[in-house]
Amino acid sequence: MRPRRQVEPVRPVPQARVNDAIRAARVRLIDEDGSQVGLKDTKEAIAYAHSKDLDLVEVASQADPPVARIMDYGKYRYEQEQKAKLARKHQSQIHVKEIKLRPKIGTHDYETKKGHVVRFLNQRAKVKVTIMFRGRETTHPERGRDLLMRLAEDVSEIGQIESPPLLDGRNMVMVLGPTKNAGVAKTDAKTEDTERGEEAIQDQRGREDLAQPASPDYAAGPRGEEPREAEALPAERAGRV
Repeated sequence: MRPRRQVEPVRPVPQARVNDAIRAARVRLIDEDGSQVGLKDTKEAIAYAHSKDLDLVEVASQADPPVARIMDYGKYRYEQEQKAKLARKHQSQIHVKEIKLRPKIGTHDYETKKGHVVRFLNQRAKVKVTIMFRGRETTHPERGRDLLMRLAEDVSEIGQIESPPLLDGRNMVMVLGPTKNAGVAKTDAKTEDTERGEEAIQDQRGREDLAQPASPDYAAGPRGEEPREAEALPAERAGRV
């Protein structure tokens, strides 16, 4: 078996020494405005910082003598925390989920696994799909490759292949990454298509109304009115004669 990699724990960044925590006897002092004050005894520098109601902070402990600066340490720490929080906010975290399949997986189990892949991709996470071979199944790796490509095709709308199927010992691994459509609800796309269709129908009706010619005034009346007017003309002529 392949030995597992041991991940070292993340160690907290050591904080700068402040005021009485500074161990050096002398420091190179920098004033609050950035100007060089010169070499000072540590106690004298601390007293100078306290006279301005500020702190003496060791900013370069590796120097000889160490470099210390006068500042408001509480305000400095607050600004640093805000910058770190803003950087974490804009930093995109990539999560990798893993799904394991067997080359002889059933239809129901395949649909269930595919549903998990769809859910992970819609969460903007990468999916590592692993085909596990056992016994003589290793003599037919093409079955696992075909299954992985089938899965990639079924989720092609929201997932794309970032790492093609590769054989790793008794396993075959493929990595899928989310596309731009991942996480977008299908109902939004259907609603947009429906609205466009209704607008097209309204435009077509408006064009038909404009294209239809206007009817004359006499045509609006009942059909019997025209023969009556025609019959009245001979009667008037007979009276004149």
